[in-house]
Amino acid sequence: MIERAKVDEVDASVLQTRLGHTFHNADLLQQALTHRSHSSVHNERLEFLGDSILNCVVASLLFDRYAKIDEGDLSRLRANLVKQQSLYEIAQRLELSQFLRLGEGELKSGGFRRPSILADTLEALFGAIFLDAGFNAARDVVRALYIPILDTVDPKTLGKDAKTLLQEYLQGKKIALPLYNVVATHGAAHNQEFEIECLVPKLDIQVFGTGGSRRAGEQAAAKRALEAVQQAFVKSPATSRRAKPRTAQLKLAGIATIQVDASVSEATSGDDAAANTKTIPDLPQPAVPRPKTA
Repeated sequence: MIERAKVDEVDASVLQTRLGHTFHNADLLQQALTHRSHSSVHNERLEFLGDSILNCVVASLLFDRYAKIDEGDLSRLRANLVKQQSLYEIAQRLELSQFLRLGEGELKSGGFRRPSILADTLEALFGAIFLDAGFNAARDVVRALYIPILDTVDPKTLGKDAKTLLQEYLQGKKIALPLYNVVATHGAAHNQEFEIECLVPKLDIQVFGTGGSRRAGEQAAAKRALEAVQQAFVKSPATSRRAKPRTAQLKLAGIATIQVDASVSEATSGDDAAANTKTIPDLPQPAVPRPKTA
């Protein structure tokens, strides 16, 4: 990648097509793509503006889409959707790195691949679009980028860590919570790595995870345990119990009649139904006395 004084018209046209917005003021686009290492006119103020617009639009999207989700879960979803990693992934889809204007030092150090730079530039573009054409234009661009993402995420799990997901899954299956134990620590005191054991006794599951802290190790172990638990239920799903036909006996004059359960009688056709039911023989009718004649 070579440094350019300006993004040429061809590149600018490609990027604007991908964003779905054509700039009236080309200088705003140039500034949004300019890192502070390149010049004194850079994109940090636009990034500040774009961050607020992004949060507002994503909050509105979530509010409209998930009418039954409470405020806490909406906040969790929004935080996950606007975090640096999410913005970085969108920037990669736009191939934003090829349009950046970076200083020589950032170019040599691979700044065009750095998630923080790409995420910040994307936010700066949202701010530039707002200044160029107003809030509705910026909203439309953000919506077009985020709606396909929302179509693929599970609002119940997005943004939850592995330990929380494992705990909720086990509770849903009425299984006791997992146990975590520190098995070993490796490395010097200032750079330790923790090896953590995660146990789900009822399912005979034992897995291990490692991390730079005890918490990180537990998260790694929980992720593996969740995969193992889910796999265990896929391999041996709970068998459904078949309802046994119930019979009721009616006694009349010492003779029993078997009444077959409705579910069985519906499944049994014609002659079979007759075979399953014992009929009551006709009883002799009592003689009616005749009136005597005078």
